[in-house]
This record gives sequence, C-alpha cells and structure tokens, in this order.
Amino acid sequence: MSTSANGSATEDSGALSATRQTEVNQLDRVVIRFAGDSGDGMQLTGDRFTSEAAAFGNDLATLPNFPAEIRAPQGTIPGVSSFQVHFADYDILTPGDRPDVLVVMNPAALKANLGDVPRGGTIIVNTDEFGKRNLTKVGYESNPLEDDTLTGFEVHEVAMTTLTQGALESTGLGKKDAERCKNMFALGLLSWMYHRPTEGTEQFLREKFAKKPEIADANILAFRAGWYYGETTEAFGTTFEVAPAKLPAGTYRQITGNTALAYGIVAAGQQAKLPVLLGTYPITPASDVLHELSKYKNFGITSFQAEDEIAGVGAALGASYGGALGVTSTSGPGIALKAETIGLGVMTELPLVVIDVQRGGPSTGLPTKTEQADLLQAYFGRNSESPVPIVAPATPADCFDIALEATRIALTYRTPVLLLSDGAIANGSEPWLIPDVSTLPDLSVEFASEPNAPDGSGEHWPYMRDPETLAREWAVPGTPGLQHRIGGLEKADGKGSISYDPDNHDHMVRLRQAKIDGIDVPDVEVDDPSGGKARVLVLGWGSTYGPNGAAARRVRKKGLPIAQAHLRHLNPLPANLGEVLASYDRVIVPEMNLGQLAMLLRAKYLVDVQSYTKVAGLPFKAEELEGVFTDTIREVTAE
Repeated sequence: MSTSANGSATEDSGALSATRQTEVNQLDRVVIRFAGDSGDGMQLTGDRFTSEAAAFGNDLATLPNFPAEIRAPQGTIPGVSSFQVHFADYDILTPGDRPDVLVVMNPAALKANLGDVPRGGTIIVNTDEFGKRNLTKVGYESNPLEDDTLTGFEVHEVAMTTLTQGALESTGLGKKDAERCKNMFALGLLSWMYHRPTEGTEQFLREKFAKKPEIADANILAFRAGWYYGETTEAFGTTFEVAPAKLPAGTYRQITGNTALAYGIVAAGQQAKLPVLLGTYPITPASDVLHELSKYKNFGITSFQAEDEIAGVGAALGASYGGALGVTSTSGPGIALKAETIGLGVMTELPLVVIDVQRGGPSTGLPTKTEQADLLQAYFGRNSESPVPIVAPATPADCFDIALEATRIALTYRTPVLLLSDGAIANGSEPWLIPDVSTLPDLSVEFASEPNAPDGSGEHWPYMRDPETLAREWAVPGTPGLQHRIGGLEKADGKGSISYDPDNHDHMVRLRQAKIDGIDVPDVEVDDPSGGKARVLVLGWGSTYGPNGAAARRVRKKGLPIAQAHLRHLNPLPANLGEVLASYDRVIVPEMNLGQLAMLLRAKYLVDVQSYTKVAGLPFKAEELEGVFTDTIREVTAE
C-alpha cells in the first residue's frame, strides 16, 4: 500500500508493515479512551482495538460508556459516547482509572473527558470538528486547541475527517459516507502507534459489510490511511509496545459479560440435558443476552421476545412447569414487573433463572449507566415471605460460571434464582479462558416417574421432598399416573391440596425459607498476603471485585497489610462469613448504592461495617478506593 501527500491510499493485500524508524517505548500497561459523538462509531473502534489486543495476547479490561438518550443532540455533551480499554503484559483487574491516551472526535468529547486525563497524558484531536458552531454548543468561548486549555498535555492535532475523505476520494463515495469512516482512520493510527495486528480488523470489516463490499473497502482504506499516516508523518516520533501477558495456558477469547451469560445458559442446558426457553423483553443493558441466545436454536434454545416483562417471565415459568429450563432476563424496572411471577415460582417451587443486569435508577433512571442497587429488591421485592437465592458474577468472564451456578441451584433446589449482573460487567470485556467441556458440572435432573404417596393410594403428591435439599419432586405434566395440581394458593405439605390451615401455612413458610437457607455454597475465601497481619478487610460483591483488588494491590505496595474477600453468593451467605467478619478490626464494604449489603451484614452479624458508597453511574476508581483503604488502615493502627 502507498499513501499520497494528502493521505489518500491505494489498496494492496497483506499485513501492514512499518518502514520508518521510530523510537519504540516498552510499556507494561496502557489505558486508551476513544470518545466522540454517538454516531462516530467509538464503540466499534474500541471493540476492534480490544479484539486485536486480545489476539496479541495482552490481558485487558474495557469500559464502554453510552449516552443515556437514544437521540441526544449531535455535538453535545449528553451525546458523547466513549470506549476505554486497559491492556497490559500482566493480569489486570480494571479498565483503568484515567486514560493515558484520549482520542477525541469533537469538542464535546474533549470537554466531557479532559478532566480524566492526567497531566502529561496524550490527546489526539480530530481538528476538523473544532469549528465555531461545535465549540459554541458545549460552551467553549475560544478554541481549546489555540488557548492554554491543553497546556501540560501532549497534543496531536490530526485532520481526521479531511484525511479520510482524501483517502476515499477514488472510491466515488460521497463526502458524508466517506466521513463516517473516520473512526477507522483513528483506529489505524492507534494500531500503528501501539504495534497492534491489522489483519483481524480488515477481515472483520470484510465480514461485517459482506453485503456492501464498497463500504467494506472504504473502511479498510480509511483504516490503512490512518496506519500509514502514523508511519509517514513526523508528528509521532515514538511508538509503543506492550508485550503479551503471561496468563495460564489455554485457549482464550475476548468476551463481554452479556455474551458470557448467554454461553453459560447454553452450557447449562447442555449439562442439564434440558431444553431452554428464554422468555424476555428487550431492556438496556440486558438485551444482548436475548440477541446472543437467539443464535443457538441448534443447542435446544428457544428465545421468546414477549410483548412485555410480565409475559416474558410467565413464559419462562411455564416452560419450567413443562420440564424445561426457564430463563428470563431484564434490568431493574423489569424485575419490579416480574415480581409477582417470581413469587409464583417460589410458591410452586419450580426452577427459574432470573437475570437482572442492574442499571442506574429509580424508574428509567440512567439506562446505559451501571449501578448495583437492586440487592434489596432481589432480597425483599416480592409480597410476603418469598425467599430466593441470589448470586452475582465478579467479572465479565465469571458470568459464564455464575450462569452455571445459578442453574445448579435452581434445578437442585427447585426455586427461582436471581442472578445480579450490572452494566459494567455486562458491557465490559476481558479475556476468557475457554473451559474444557469435560470439567463442567453435571446438572442433569431426575424427573418423578412413579407415584409417591406415602399412604399407598397410588397418587402423586407434588410436595414430597428430598430430605437433604428439601426440594420437591419435579413431575412433568402428562406423565402417566402423576396427575397433580400446583398454583399460587397455599398448599398442604406433601399432598399439595389447597390449604388455608394456619399451622400448615406457618410450616410451609418456614420450610421454604429453610430450603433456601440450606443451599450448599462454598465458604468465602480471604486474600491476605500478609499472613494474617491485616486488621482491615475489604469485602465486595459484583463489579466492585476489580477496583477493590486493584486498590488492595496499591495499598500493599506501600507496605500496608490489607485483606480482601468477595461474595458471589449473596443469599444464602457463606457459612463462614460471620467468623471472617469478626476476625478484623474494621470491615470496609464499597458498593455502587447507598450501602445495601452493609445494611444486611450489620443486621445479620451485628458487625459495624464501614460502608463506602457511590452512585454516579460509573464504576469505582482504584485510586479513590486506595485512599479510603489507606486512611482506614492508619486510623485502625492509631487506635
């Protein structure tokens, strides 16, 4: 491939190769953020850069950030979309606190993200969008590229729109269509700067636009033009390399939390040898679970997009009644609508997996932003005593395992299970070690096949229970001789006939609670490299795993001991948790809510945990938690 003076390019085949000698700076980690208008393709750009980092062998974590409005005004701060990727040559836990490199496509993106860039950081700017009209939209009285706004940063001004249009001039595309490819120009430039592979992106573009080869060719030309712009211009005297990470041996792929949940449900159906029905209604940020599962009909997956949330969960519970694995997915407002049917699942004691990808609320709230404020709703958001098990993944890749675990509990104990993911986990991505299928748990189920009435009547009593799990038998309707009736009215223990007897109701309420309390969950494990010297424990759940762990690493590097533990099972809690909490002088619980887990721990264990909360729609930063942990350790030491 060759480039002309105006940046236009001619296409050839094969990987792009550098010819200009530049200083190569070896780094152990980098955080890059792409930011622009919601129509600028920043999510695609970031995702492609991430895919190439994954293919190269780096460890990585990502943080997509979407506008909350479907059609926010173009060029405004509410319309800014960004994608942050953190990649390294060692295992990392978060998408990074602050971007080392910020790529901005317009003034709104600069203004919305500049405060996160540390002094000395690199900012790459698409200068073509910095006209008076766009500057005025976001309140810039003068051009920040010309005043002292960016003093202290390494700024590279690149006319990306003009250069992209020049590169595509020979294609015959109109200016607007050519301009849409400028995100690929930016991707090409960053791929050159960080020595990323290029073949995968070009193959992806050809596949993505297979039905419009002219668009595929245009995007590839723009991508190559950006790469060769970096190669030929004198503005970039340094390139950077981040070596592959030393991860456990195996086959990896980049995966998002929602995709991992979908794969986990597919695997659960296979391991249980049951057909799966996903009854659901699209809602941000859970919709991708539906989109992904709809691809796997060949694995016995039926995806049903219902007319509303209530119909979706009703279909899923009906599927479980019929002998399938019923699954429903939603976000917080949808859980409120599904509550009555989840309660029916508690009463009928049928397996049901309920996926809640938490988002900012209440009501519609912040539909594209993350939060973990549905915990108390998961515990208590149904009428009467309606206990359900609750599990939560720690990372995007962990979503696969937690889907299998939620299914294990649902099938073994015949109960609805709430799986609490959140927006940061759902949309974030990381390398996933693809498991050996032979290592997956056996989730197979034995259905009732013979009448079980203890009185010798030859009848089937639907509420006869396993003495260990307290789970009732699961009889598929239509099985000869196993006619039975279940429903929302209270049932007599064992026989299952409708009962209004006060003593029976008291017994059944306590029995349903005992079944959940008796679920087998592993003990909580404590990470304490100090060998027991730590007096402070940080305890998290959900997506706080990464920031908690990264902050703990920083604190330990200062020579301060701190212990860390993380909960994947929230109801019931691990049997040893009370003993663990009592072993420390101070327990800190960071949460993206106003202290919901902290409230539950105080009530159950009478431990005065220290709650640290944030409800900004964004994950914790490791640096802020580092400060909290450090101050707490010093306070405890001084006591």
